[in-house]
Amino acid sequence: MNIEGRTIRLRAVEPEDADLMYVWENDYDIWSVSGTTEPFSHYQMRRFIERHQDTIGVLCDGQLRLIVETLLSARPVGAIDLFEYDPIHRRAGVGILIYEQSDRSRGYASDALETLCRYTHDTLRVHQLWCNVGADNEASLRLFRSAGFTQIGVKRDWLWRPDGYHDEVMLQKILNF
Repeated sequence: MNIEGRTIRLRAVEPEDADLMYVWENDYDIWSVSGTTEPFSHYQMRRFIERHQDTIGVLCDGQLRLIVETLLSARPVGAIDLFEYDPIHRRAGVGILIYEQSDRSRGYASDALETLCRYTHDTLRVHQLWCNVGADNEASLRLFRSAGFTQIGVKRDWLWRPDGYHDEVMLQKILNF
């Protein structure tokens, strides 16, 4: 089953996505927002996909990765993740990547986030989603705020980058539809 929004479809990761995910995960330019600190191998990408195909749903390790693709062309443009899924308190973290600069600001991220919010509420019965965003990442802050996430705190000097420490904003959304 695919989860469709207005312009995008969220779908499970397939074995054919390993090369694409390898490129995305190893792009040093996005490591500062993804928290990645070391490169991934093709083998690791294939194993990640295999491991998640051998289990059903988000409960396998508290994580669910979905590919974001366009409805019209079925072209993958990014990924959206649930992580640290807590079935007792019914909450999860969320992260999103629209990889190519040319695919950004086209509404894919907002549609994917809105679609994921509805799916997590209606199907997984998640009560709330949360995210952490670098205070200087204005595009992501705008995205999450426009999706109904509210700021609940700021972690001072939380993120280290080569140019020094940066603040991180924590946002959350209570899923009341």
